[in-house]
Amino acid sequence: MADFCTLFDSNYLARGMALYQSLQRVCSSFHLYVVTFDQSCFDFLQQADLQNLTAIRLEDFEDQQLLAVKPGRKRSEYCWTCTPSVILYCIEKFKLPACTYLDADMIFYQDPQVLIDEDPDCAVLITSHRYTTVYDQSATHGTYCVQFMYFRKDPDGLLALRWWRDRCLEWCYDYQEDGKFGDQKYLDDWTKRFKRVHELAHLGGGVAPWNLQQYEPIEAPGQLQIVNRKTGERYPLVFFHFHGLTFYTDNRFTCTGTMYRISTPYKNLIYFPYVKRLLELSVEIRSQGFAGDPNGASRPAPSKWEAFRQFSTERLILLLKGKFMPYQLEQFDFSKHFHISQNPTIN
Repeated sequence: MADFCTLFDSNYLARGMALYQSLQRVCSSFHLYVVTFDQSCFDFLQQADLQNLTAIRLEDFEDQQLLAVKPGRKRSEYCWTCTPSVILYCIEKFKLPACTYLDADMIFYQDPQVLIDEDPDCAVLITSHRYTTVYDQSATHGTYCVQFMYFRKDPDGLLALRWWRDRCLEWCYDYQEDGKFGDQKYLDDWTKRFKRVHELAHLGGGVAPWNLQQYEPIEAPGQLQIVNRKTGERYPLVFFHFHGLTFYTDNRFTCTGTMYRISTPYKNLIYFPYVKRLLELSVEIRSQGFAGDPNGASRPAPSKWEAFRQFSTERLILLLKGKFMPYQLEQFDFSKHFHISQNPTIN
């Protein structure tokens, strides 16, 4: 049995359901624990009565230490603050021998047990961003990504997890300060700070907008694969992280922001099927009486001019902060950076 945990609210309900269904497809035995960040999300998941999912009310999860810092943090910052606490809560509340945290905006194409089994003796497993060189933000945003993290319930695993929780309670904000950023810069030295910490080696785990340029996606018999452009080596795609995917109120969506180049094969093989499934799930969720948009659309899509202005502004801000990085020199390409598309038709 593989135990997973995550957190999301009503705006991510379709994504959370897509994550759950992907685990159903690929895992022989699993359970997903979800801390729901609003009542509507909790009510839907409870009524859905999903066999391998436990929904947890936010108020049942929050303790006095979390409530003390909550008023001073933005919603996204508070979610980041809660991440280590969610893992610890699930391990302790449900007496789990180990638990793996998952970001809600990803899905699995292969059983993630192959990733967990990579180092059977590890107490902690972390995943590197593996940035494409032109997008390397390790210095400011961290070497490792809080997207897929495994913790064993033993002294070494709990020591790292509780240390991380304490640090996030102390400081967890959406900006850089004294070598910190959100919840993930804290992970940078874990392979030296703590014992039995394993850095995931499987390149099929953790493919995301900031590193996909290194691989070519292909369809193989029964699975999606990625091909390393330098070595030609092939790997089964285990999970993809759809960071930055946004729906708009005018029946359009964007794969991610303007920062990253995404090729047509990725859009056709990975992004568009995922978006279509999210739209199908949205219809199913609403048909069960859910009010609101389970894909979180809140504004119309930006124009090409607005997208170009966003692209330029992002790089100017980094330059003014003294964070001069190679991708600031990258030329805007509407075919690669303007990722806004019409929502696909669903039956």
